[in-house]
Amino acid sequence: MKTNELKSFAKINLALHVTGKLKKLHKIESIVKFIELHDLISIKKINSDKHKVSFNGNFSKNIKKDNTVNKLFKILEKNKILNNQKFQVKIKKNIPQEAGLGGGSMNAATILNYLIKKNFIKIAQKKILQITNLIGSDVILGINPTTTILSSNGAVKRFLKTSSFYTLLVRPNFGCSTKEIYSRVKKITNSKFNNPKKLMFNAEYLSRQENALEGAAFFRYPKLKKIKSFLENLKNPLFVRMTGSGSVIIAYYQSKKDSEMAKVQFKRKYKNYWCNTSKTI
Repeated sequence: MKTNELKSFAKINLALHVTGKLKKLHKIESIVKFIELHDLISIKKINSDKHKVSFNGNFSKNIKKDNTVNKLFKILEKNKILNNQKFQVKIKKNIPQEAGLGGGSMNAATILNYLIKKNFIKIAQKKILQITNLIGSDVILGINPTTTILSSNGAVKRFLKTSSFYTLLVRPNFGCSTKEIYSRVKKITNSKFNNPKKLMFNAEYLSRQENALEGAAFFRYPKLKKIKSFLENLKNPLFVRMTGSGSVIIAYYQSKKDSEMAKVQFKRKYKNYWCNTSKTI
């Protein structure tokens, strides 16, 4: 059967607050965009008794067997949604792991979205939410990868034609465990995004916001604080913020030229760190 190529875009948190704690998870609210940086997924239906999932590319090392894509297929099988159909999936990993960019979650979301759109599976909207929540709390955002505000009550509000940014993404030579960073969070914030508006994507508004996970991440990894400070002192960033639970720090710019210049300056200081310029979509 024909192989289809899918782009699985990286997710970034422009702002993030922890608004409470549940039994196992934290309640969060977040302003979310997607950027042009993406993993490349090749998928096709195959005649086989099992799914074949493999990873390659710069960030394919040490991906566990219990990854988000295998989890997705297991859940679909358990719920008898796939009707014994099997798929071969090859994923070129361009998005770093343990980075706060939702790479694995967006892989699962992109594949689920493809299976629905191509009518391999038929599934109600309510069931989609149930399945995505079993894989990860941010997977639902990748079903329709667009500018989004996630409210603390779980509501997802999507927006069209919001401010766009050029970005410089920087990752040191280590990742952050989401579980560990959240376990260190002490600060609980009152909800600010339960009445989502388009103006919340303006640079002026965003510059006054925060990522509430930075305190925990910077205490655990002081290098991250140094990176943020270095980026803030480069020319013309609108604001600089960690995404998700780290370890990627992002500087936001109005122009592509400024982001590219910042990359050159950053590479002079931190030669061995991964960095990438991209643009919000």
